[in-house]
Amino acid sequence: MKKVEAIIRPSKLKAVQRGLKEADIPCITVIPVKGTGLQTSYSERYRGTEQSMILQSRVMIMCVISDSNLEKCINVIKDNATENKVGDGKIFIYHVEDAIRLSNGTTGVDAII
Repeated sequence: MKKVEAIIRPSKLKAVQRGLKEADIPCITVIPVKGTGLQTSYSERYRGTEQSMILQSRVMIMCVISDSNLEKCINVIKDNATENKVGDGKIFIYHVEDAIRLSNGTTGVDAII
């Protein structure tokens, strides 16, 4: 099993979510995040004063999937989240040792499908 974490622009969330659902990967967790990467800071007006904003608002999507769905998941995120610009985000992939469904104690891949 793998855990896929993707940090993307908030405006791309619906497209990625729709793509994952169509690819039979409907289980995701979404967390609003702020961070900075290679993109430069920008200025914003707040209560009449201009402030330099360093942290960008992004969304983190997390999916725990079977090894067989890994490439499909990555391709869906890449196809739906990119504008081919700096700041589009990143995808991180981790190995998952085990998963346990709390409702009935199912473990392993059966717990995530």
